[in-house]
Amino acid sequence: MGKMHVKKGDTVIVIAGKDKGKKGKIIATLPKKDRVVVEGLNQVKRHTKPSQNNPQGGIVTKEAAIHVSNVMLVDPESGKGTRVKMVQQADGTKIRTAVKSGKAI
Repeated sequence: MGKMHVKKGDTVIVIAGKDKGKKGKIIATLPKKDRVVVEGLNQVKRHTKPSQNNPQGGIVTKEAAIHVSNVMLVDPESGKGTRVKMVQQADGTKIRTAVKSGKAI
């Protein structure tokens, strides 16, 4: 539990698990569980009963959460995975930068 190196809207690459090597956008972060939900990745099937929202019921495919240690931020320059560091600018504000290229994210 703690601070995450990624946030909602970031493009990440999966570095471990069944979706290794795939890229996607983070649609939700769960900091208390150290997990993130990535768009289109880690798909699971849920059998749902008919309800008012879903009168048909059936099998629904949706994204499940992935542990944050299994994703890596995509470098804006190379398109590959990179670590993140915080750099303090001259005016005192801090920005996230890619360790590999040094570019701001």
